[in-house]
Formats: sequence, C-alpha cells, structure tokens
Amino acid sequence: MIIESLPVGAIMANCYILGCDKTREAVVIDPGGDTAEILKLLAKRHLRVVAIVNTHGHFDHVGGNKRMKDTTRAPILIHAEDAGMLAHLSEFGQMFGMRVENSPPPDRTLAEGDTVEFGHEKLHVLHTPGHSPGGIALLGPGFVVVGDTLFAGSIGRTDFPGGNYEELIRSVRAKLFVLDDRTVVYCGHGPNTTIGREKRTNPFFQ
Repeated sequence: MIIESLPVGAIMANCYILGCDKTREAVVIDPGGDTAEILKLLAKRHLRVVAIVNTHGHFDHVGGNKRMKDTTRAPILIHAEDAGMLAHLSEFGQMFGMRVENSPPPDRTLAEGDTVEFGHEKLHVLHTPGHSPGGIALLGPGFVVVGDTLFAGSIGRTDFPGGNYEELIRSVRAKLFVLDDRTVVYCGHGPNTTIGREKRTNPFFQ
C-alpha cells in the first residue's frame, strides 16, 4: 500500500493519502487545507482519488473538502454524528480568526464496522467518540489512522462542543489499545507513534 502524509492548513493537521499500488486508486484522509499541495502529491504518485474521508468534522481536518471534491469529484465520507459540522465550518473557523470554506454535505456516512475500499485495499471503520461525537479511526494492515483521538504522548482536546473526556479515554482503551502493540498510529497532528508505545508511556493512561 502507498502511504503518504503531509501537514496542511494553518494548524498543520496531518493529511494522509493512501493508495493501492496495483490500481492507483486512492483515498484522501483529512484534507484540511493546502489542496494544491495534496493534488500535486497525488499527481506525482499517479493516484486517482475515489473517496475523501474525514476522521471528524473540525475545520482543520475538513477545510479542503470543497476544493478536493470540486477537483476530483470523489465522494465525501464522514461519521453521521459529525456530518452536520460540515455546513458550519466558516463559523467555527471564525472562532480561531480563520477563513474556512464550508464543505459540501457528505455523500456517504460511516459507522462502526463499515469499510472504505480503494483498489485492492480496505480500511475498517472504528467509531472513537470523545474529541468529537463522530470521531473515527481507520484500521488498515499494520496501522491505524486516528484523527485527533490519540497523539504521541497525548490525547485530543475535549473542550470543544460535543467533546467528552471520559468518552475519549474509553474509546482509546476499547478500540485502539486492543490492537497489536506493533500497530503504527498515524495521528491527526504531530509524529507517528505505535500502540505499544502509547500503552506504556502515554501519561493519560498510566
């Protein structure tokens, strides 16, 4: 599988491009901004986008949805509980002094147990609420893309509307820490980590 990442937007959210190296079909996860750079990387790797997937509905992860969809015509996928956020991105962005385009509505909503397929590859959807009600993680072979649920040495904020600290802790313990310790964790901000490292050293779980 092809895995590329690049930090995008003013808050440097990690956007992930996952591609099937046989068919060149790809998914773009969390296009938070800098759409031109994302498209440039897709062209460099000769990848065709078949889905735009949002791990949650916060503007720094979905701010590029509209331009990405306008360019690629790929469907937008997000958990149903965060779908309503997409129409209010500009309001949320203003709270941080930023201009953000509202996103088109999702073409498909995701739920626990769903899959996202691209070429011969498949991601399994885990519902991980806490940072937001509709936060999800995407489990692939040997890795998981977690959005802002879990970071290297930290966890996502829970003081935004819909956030819940206890729920986030439960999500990490029940959905992520049950994975193999060697599983690579692709976080929404900052560096990668592993499940084993976070179980051993993350101060929120000691």
